[in-house]
Formats: sequence, structure tokens, C-alpha cells
Amino acid sequence: MSLIRPFTGLRPAPRRAGDVIAPPYDVLSTEEARSRAQGKPWSFLHISKPEIDLPAGTDPYSAAAYAKGKDNFEKMLNEGVLRHDPEPCYYVYRLVMGAHQQTGIVAAASIHAYDANRIRKHEFTRPDKEDDRVCQIEALNAQTGPVFLTYRRSSAVDAIIESITHGTPDVDVTADDGVRHTLWVMRDRKQIDAITMTFDAIVCLYIADGHHRSAAASRVAAARRAANPKHTGEESYNYFLAVIFPDNQMQILDYNCVVKDLDGLSRASFLQKIEAAFNVKPESAAVKPGRAGEFGLYVKGQWYRLNIKPECIPANDPVKRLDVSLLQDNLIAPVLGIADPRRDKRIDFVGGIRGLKELERRVDSGEMAVAFSMFPTSIADMMAVADAGQVMPPKSTWFEPKLADGLVSHVLNER
Repeated sequence: MSLIRPFTGLRPAPRRAGDVIAPPYDVLSTEEARSRAQGKPWSFLHISKPEIDLPAGTDPYSAAAYAKGKDNFEKMLNEGVLRHDPEPCYYVYRLVMGAHQQTGIVAAASIHAYDANRIRKHEFTRPDKEDDRVCQIEALNAQTGPVFLTYRRSSAVDAIIESITHGTPDVDVTADDGVRHTLWVMRDRKQIDAITMTFDAIVCLYIADGHHRSAAASRVAAARRAANPKHTGEESYNYFLAVIFPDNQMQILDYNCVVKDLDGLSRASFLQKIEAAFNVKPESAAVKPGRAGEFGLYVKGQWYRLNIKPECIPANDPVKRLDVSLLQDNLIAPVLGIADPRRDKRIDFVGGIRGLKELERRVDSGEMAVAFSMFPTSIADMMAVADAGQVMPPKSTWFEPKLADGLVSHVLNER
């Protein structure tokens, strides 16, 4: 079974991509999705966030929501807004966000490889979120949210991609957030075979984003395998929708955090306690860390620069050496009393795309007592954790730009 294979993608009809593509389902609240889809009847949000078309307060995980998503999906098919490609293809997908550009391959990735850890994970998943994606796949009989994968770059893949991107794209549209999405359909059989063989020679792929989507696809495949006495391994349910980028083009932004209180400490006592593990220096401007081991700390009206003391950095542990772990183990847990940042309601996380002003705003408003700015996790660190079979702490990575939902979908041919 190949690591990846081409597939007959379901895509917006010519000149309709701008009407269809939407942000990933999990980066918008219901209210934000309803606002973004206002006046856009063909926005993919009507499929990925179908509760926006139901009465306010409808449970997004209800049977009614999944049924509405199916109805909206079928309407877009019946109206010709979405169309199937006639033959299995790969797709070259380029994202441009400001000065950053990354170009990868849209493919169907092997669930067998995922189950065997050749497609490697670095996060725990939550059963309720897996259940949601299982219900969505089953309702549509399709995978519409791509899993974001990466790999150690290959010059052979680079050469094929470069040759294709010299041609005229099939889709070239700038979304309302300013991100440009460009797609070339790879129809040449020799190029398709070359991509398949080149990826088969790659040791492994890594999930950057989409752990719940891939886990859900694996669960659907297992159920359908068990129910199919004629299972061969070639069925479409044995693969999941993925976009695969080389590691040297990946962009990880900082993932910052805010905490509601100082756990009963005065500001002076708090600052004194953190000096056990950090060198602390007041700053006159917002602190954006410039290297690993450096942190910004903001309490109302004042920024500080923190540097972890070398003796507090564990040796030879790919998880404990991460900045997010160093902050958790040396400050968040022992000083602020937050042992489980996954579940503790006193802590919240802020994607770096929102900037340091958002940290100041949340503290100055009185909603939070303290904010921490982080240096971004490196892709090499993420791969090292996955290679070690370990998991990243929560909210360790924030990848930008985000993949578009609705640009290419993978329909499952078998029930």
C-alpha cells in the first residue's frame, strides 16, 4: 500500500473557488462562522459549520447539525458548485501569507501508514472531538477538512513541484483574510507516478495539524473494514485527505498564554518566586522573545524579559526541553498552581497571529492577571518529539497560514 496516492478530488467549479473556500472548521466559533458566511450562500462554512443555518443555540454536535451539513453538501453538488475531477490526480497547493510562501501536495494519505506510526503524531486527541469528525465524515461520506502534514524535504519532490508551478494555475484566489490560495492540478501520469514513488521512499510523514481529523478517518476506516467482507485495502476509506509541505517551508508562530490570577501572591512575591528559575529584567516595551529559553512576562503596565537558567533545562528530553514545558514546569505549576493546563480554567492560550497587543488588552482589562509571550516551537523540535513517540504539551504550535476548507475534498466511494 502506497504512503500516498492520487484521488478524484471534489473541487469548486471554475471561477467558483472564491465563493466556496473557507477557514478550517475549528478556527471559528459558531458566531464568527455565521458572520463570515453572511451573504455567501456557497461558503463551505455551510458544510463545515452547518449549525449556522439552524436556530441560534443549536448544538453543533447534534444529529440535526450533521444532517443540515449533508443537505448543504448535496445542494452544492446538485447545483454544480462542486464538481468531481474525471481522473485521479495530485494537486499542487501554494499558500502565500505576506512574505511567507509554502507549496505542497494535496494527496490521499494511507491510514495503514498512520496506524503503523509511519505518519507520526505529536498530540493527544479528545474522544469528543474525534466523535465529531467521525459523525461529519459519515454524514457527508467525504473528508472535507485536510490534515496538515510535513516531511523532511526532498529535492526530487521539489523539482516536480517547481515544474508544475511554472504552468497556469487552475485556481488562484485571495481569501478575505488576505491569504492567497493557488492550486495546480497534476494530471500527467508520469509526474503522478514519480510523486507516488518518491514519497514511498520517504521514511515518514508528520502531522502538523489535524490530529482529530486523522484519528477520525482511521476510526471510519476500521468500521468500514469490519463491515466489508470483500475488503481489499484499495477502497477510498483506507486513505485520508492531506496536504503535505516540506519542513523547510513550514511556519510556526508563537502560542502565548494568559492566567487569571497570581494564585494569591502579590506582584512583588510573584516576581521574587520566579527568580528561582529565571533571570528577570524589566523592559520598557513589549517583549517578543528572540530565542529559545527566553520569555516575555506582562503584568498590568509592565513587561519583563525572562531567561531560563541553564541548570533548569533538562538534558536529552525532547519534551521537557521545549519552552512550553520549561515555562509550565518552572513557573506555571510551581508558582501559579496550575498543574494541568489542558483542563484548568484559570489559563487560556492566545495564538501569536493576534499579536502582543492582545496579551496587553486581556491583562489591562482585568480579565487576566498575567500574560506570557513565547518563542515559537521549531519544526525540528516537533519532529523530535514525534520520533521519540512522545506528545507535545498542549498549545505548543500555531501553524500559519491555515489550509482552506472546500478547495479539494476526498469523497469516499464506498459505504
